[in-house]
Amino acid sequence: MMNNYESIYKKQHYGLVGKHSAVKVCHWTKSELTGHGTCYKNTFYGIKSSQCIQMTPSLNACSENCEFCWRFQGFDSMHISDEDDPEFILEESIKAHLKLISGFKGNPKVKKELFEEAEHPKHMAISLTGEPTLYTRLGELIEAAARRGISTFVVTNGTLPMVLEKLNPLPTQLYVTVAGPTKKIFNEVLHPAIGNAWENFNKTLELLPSLNTRRVIRHTLVKEVNMPYLDEYEKMDKLAEPDFIESKGYVHVGQSSDRLKFENMPPHEMVLDFSNELSKRLGYTPYADRFESRVAMIARDPSKARINFQEEIDRQLMSVQYKN
Repeated sequence: MMNNYESIYKKQHYGLVGKHSAVKVCHWTKSELTGHGTCYKNTFYGIKSSQCIQMTPSLNACSENCEFCWRFQGFDSMHISDEDDPEFILEESIKAHLKLISGFKGNPKVKKELFEEAEHPKHMAISLTGEPTLYTRLGELIEAAARRGISTFVVTNGTLPMVLEKLNPLPTQLYVTVAGPTKKIFNEVLHPAIGNAWENFNKTLELLPSLNTRRVIRHTLVKEVNMPYLDEYEKMDKLAEPDFIESKGYVHVGQSSDRLKFENMPPHEMVLDFSNELSKRLGYTPYADRFESRVAMIARDPSKARINFQEEIDRQLMSVQYKN
């Protein structure tokens, strides 16, 4: 499936896994390893950047082609025709990640203890590119990770609620991207590949409160395109009842720079104003923000922001046991 774009992905330092998966070392993984800052997910939720694998099981498959996406969008279809085994994807993703960070072992800026810790990943962000719910064995991948003591974040565009409804186990934390406040903007900015994407997306928002996991709404904000529209976002967020809401400003990098303008990047102050206004409307509490990432997070219950990883992994495995 990835033959057409293999050279492009390798040039962009992806580690290709099997027929439809890939890993890529995040900027913040490199940053923490070399003694600099950590990802905002560390600030918000306690994720260690140095022990995080960024990956996708759907490298060339997505149900949207978002204007603001800075990744390479070489999507062949909405279908993965020949799926790899979840255990294979997990094992090979770990191997590919460790190979990609192996060069840091001899870096004088990297502490020996920190690198040895990084060789034992504890978190997997299933968010690199593509739409992960198109991989029909996603639940088995999440389960395989949990059995190895690895927590999981899944980022979805919400166009396949029928998958989320049956997903077992659910990830440690489930993100739904909410970046189209109206049907018109949704279609113009997200370019869905299916005709009923808007209706499906709204079904996902309706479904979200019933899902027994940590739930996050992600507002990707593009200045003069999909913000502020506070009334519309407020309505969507009330429907979804997420535990946390992240408001993140668009960044003019990668392939998105061919579609959007530099001026479409909202300054951090604008993102903060948007987030704080949402918190007032929804009764949430401003929790934290990161200037360099143009992101702010508000919480329904701030005391639950930091993840109890063992408790969450136990919940996931209990869910599978109950199913069986």
